[in-house]
Amino acid sequence: MAEEKLERIYMVPLAAAFEYKRTNRVPRAVKVLRQFISRHMKTEIDSVLLSNALNSKLWERSIQKPPRRVKVRAIRKEGVTHVYLPDEATEDEKKVKKEAEEKAKTATAPAAKPAATAATAAKPATPAAAKPVASTAPAARPQAPAAKPAVVPSLATEAKKQK
Repeated sequence: MAEEKLERIYMVPLAAAFEYKRTNRVPRAVKVLRQFISRHMKTEIDSVLLSNALNSKLWERSIQKPPRRVKVRAIRKEGVTHVYLPDEATEDEKKVKKEAEEKAKTATAPAAKPAATAATAAKPATPAAAKPVASTAPAARPQAPAAKPAVVPSLATEAKKQK
């Protein structure tokens, strides 16, 4: 018996995650989201798969501040429920788009690069000596004047100054 594809959009409240300590709120929000989807789509909790974009949306403001509610699109197909953001493309849509891009890429790619044309063959080659050679050495920095060594007065000269 082939199961039909079922697609629904839900606004999932995640306020229950805020009843837990701050360091466990986003993991709890993920559990709340899976429980909600499994209850409404009539599947097992283990068969609810969240997309990477949805997971990033939940973790966007760190572990302590998950969103209060999130709008999702749930698709049940063959007993497995995939959960996406409403504007996110599904895995099937991504595969179709990628295949279409590959077909377009191969159709527009040139078969081979042509050999030298008459216009390029008629140009004379410039000698290497005529080209200016760029120096590979770094530009010389101007040298600062050498600092004079500090003169340390001896004890004898200090004694003479004090007299």
